[in-house]
Amino acid sequence: MKILVASTLPDWALDELRGLGAELVDVVAMPPEKLARHIKGVAILIVDRRRVAPEAIAAGDALQLIVRAGAYCSNIAVDDASMQGIFVANCPHRDAAAVAEFVIGLAIALDRRITENAAAVRSGQPWRPDQSDARGLAERTLGILGFGPAGREIVALAQAFHMRVIAWTPALDAQSAPGVELCTFPRELARRSDIVCVHGFQEAYDQPLIDAEFVQNMKPASLVVHVGAPSVLDESAVVAAVRDGRIRVASDVHLAAGETARVKSRLVDVADAIVTQRLAGATEQARSAVAREVVRIVRHFLISGEVLNVVNLLERSPATWQLVLRLRDTVGVMAAIMDAIRTDGVNAEEITSRVFSGARAAWCSIALDERPGNDTLEAIRRLPGVLHLDLRAVV
Repeated sequence: MKILVASTLPDWALDELRGLGAELVDVVAMPPEKLARHIKGVAILIVDRRRVAPEAIAAGDALQLIVRAGAYCSNIAVDDASMQGIFVANCPHRDAAAVAEFVIGLAIALDRRITENAAAVRSGQPWRPDQSDARGLAERTLGILGFGPAGREIVALAQAFHMRVIAWTPALDAQSAPGVELCTFPRELARRSDIVCVHGFQEAYDQPLIDAEFVQNMKPASLVVHVGAPSVLDESAVVAAVRDGRIRVASDVHLAAGETARVKSRLVDVADAIVTQRLAGATEQARSAVAREVVRIVRHFLISGEVLNVVNLLERSPATWQLVLRLRDTVGVMAAIMDAIRTDGVNAEEITSRVFSGARAAWCSIALDERPGNDTLEAIRRLPGVLHLDLRAVV
């Protein structure tokens, strides 16, 4: 089996992939537009942020699995992969600890005015009193917009700094965020927070979370730490608030997949703002965690045929009826059943089968897109090797 590695993986991860009996083709330095030329005969593609276009997927005559060595799959033509029956998997949340460290680090840098002071020293400017007006983190309230594994890591670090933590996200319950007080609306979080961190929205969000209304509800001298897509911020409102001295902002911008141009953020031109590009998850620990997950996904697929972290399977099949059968575990029984279903013009959406101890009988479930005719059901019951048949409506 051939694996095309279009992502930078450590040597130990490449060795483990080879140890699975795979032939590795390393094309890390290859531009994305040439991917289609190298994908013929490849069974598994491991890819970073580079674009996997429909043309590349169409050229993958043996392609079975695409593994994104990272959290998001917007750089992959997932719909095209689904049309070709190709699994797409990712490695979510492996950078959670790195993101949490970076968020707290940016909060400290903003509060202590570290970058401003360092720049002043480097340029020979005299010390200014406003460069040491830090409030400190202890006993302050941290508000988290967007809550997932990185959010839980942020909570642990914030509590170590003796901070209070509140949170809001579109779907969150108290049980999944112990020790965190949940807010009903973003503006409630804005009113109560001394420091607001927004993350977990690396993909483009449908509307800004931190907009003019949000900023107006914030306390004077509040801090905003943003990690993710620029669309989460209403930059006009944020820039105006920063220039008025009402808030201070640090932003780690994640550009759209495949975009390599310089960051086009108005915050870049604001003297007191901190703007970085894709640094939040960029640690050796995070890269190693992603590599371990890539190897785990590939190994599991080769051993069991199942895909971990798959992103393009329906949570529920479109089946409306289900055949449940007990069968003899003999040659030709399943083929005869499927032939009867096909003759009736009914499509099998999913098939599940398990063999009992002794390998003499099996249990089988066949999900169908419509109800088979009574004649078809009777024909299946009469087949040699069919012990029992039930037809159930899917609810």
